[in-house]
Amino acid sequence: MKHYEVEILDAKTKDKLCFLDKVEPNATIGEIKSMFHKSHPQWYPTRQSIRLDPKGKSLKDEDVLQHLPVGTTATFYFRDLGAQISWVTVFLTEYAGPLLLYLMFYFRVPFIYAPKYDFTTSKHWVVHLACMCHSFHYLKRLLETLFVHRFSHGTMPLRNIFKNCTYYWGFAAWMAYYINHPLYTPPTVYGEQQVRMALVLFLFCQIGNFSIHIALRNLRPPGSKTRKIPYPTKNPFTWIFLLVSCPNYTYELGSWLGFTLMTQCLPVAFFTAVGFIQMTVWAKGKHRSYLKEFRDYPPLRSPIIPFIL
Repeated sequence: MKHYEVEILDAKTKDKLCFLDKVEPNATIGEIKSMFHKSHPQWYPTRQSIRLDPKGKSLKDEDVLQHLPVGTTATFYFRDLGAQISWVTVFLTEYAGPLLLYLMFYFRVPFIYAPKYDFTTSKHWVVHLACMCHSFHYLKRLLETLFVHRFSHGTMPLRNIFKNCTYYWGFAAWMAYYINHPLYTPPTVYGEQQVRMALVLFLFCQIGNFSIHIALRNLRPPGSKTRKIPYPTKNPFTWIFLLVSCPNYTYELGSWLGFTLMTQCLPVAFFTAVGFIQMTVWAKGKHRSYLKEFRDYPPLRSPIIPFIL
C-alpha cells in the first residue's frame, strides 16, 4: 500500500508549517487536522481550515486523502479560523438574553421607567399577551437548541457570539421598552379583532416552525453530516416543503408578522423587516446549495416565499 507525504503551508505566507510522513491513503482531513494539532497545539482541529488552494474553499473533515486531486506528495494550505465556540453555547446565550431582558421591562424593574412605575403592571391585556408570546418563542428556541437541532458544524468563531447577542439582545430591549411602556397604546383601528387574528397567525407559525425543525432533525441521523432533500411528511405543517426550500424561515417570518400586528409597535416591525432580509439571504444560499448538490431537486420550490422569493 502506498503512503502519502503531506506538507501543510500557511495560506498567507506560504511558509511550511508541518510535514507529515507515511500518511495512510484512507486518512481523512479530520485525521490530518489531528496530526497537525500535535505539532501545533495552539491550533486545535475546529480552528483549522485546510484547503487545496490558498484562496479556495475549506475541505470537509470527512474528505478522504486518496480521493482528493493530489499526488503522493500532497500540499495543503492552512488558515486559522480564530478562537471557536460551540453552536449550542452561542444559541443558548443569544436566546436566553431576549427572554430575560423582555421580562425585566415587563415587570418594570427600577431604573427603566419613572420611579412611580416600578413593578407596576400594564392595564392593557395585549401587553400581557405579547409577553407570553415573546417568552414562549424564546423558550421554544432554547428547548429546540437542547433537544431538537442537530448541527452540521460543531463550532463557530468566538466573535460571532458578540455580534449575535448584540442583534438579539438589542432588538429585544428596544421592542420591550415600547411595548411595556406606561404610555403604550394598543391597536385601536381594529382593536381586539386585530389582536386575536395576530395571535392565531403567531401560534400557527410557531407550530409550523417547530414541525419543520422536527422534520429536518429526522433527516439527519445522530452524529451524521448526511444531507438529504427534505420532503413533506404526514404532518400538514410540512406540506409547505412542496413550495419552498426553507419553510422554517417562512414560518419564522409569519410569527413575527403576527407579533407586529398584535403589538402595532414600530420597533417590532423594524425587527421583522431586518430578520426577513437576513433570512432571505440564508434561504437563497440554502436553496442554491440544494440545487447544486441534488440534480433531482424539486423545480417548483422557491427559497422562502412561494412563487415570489
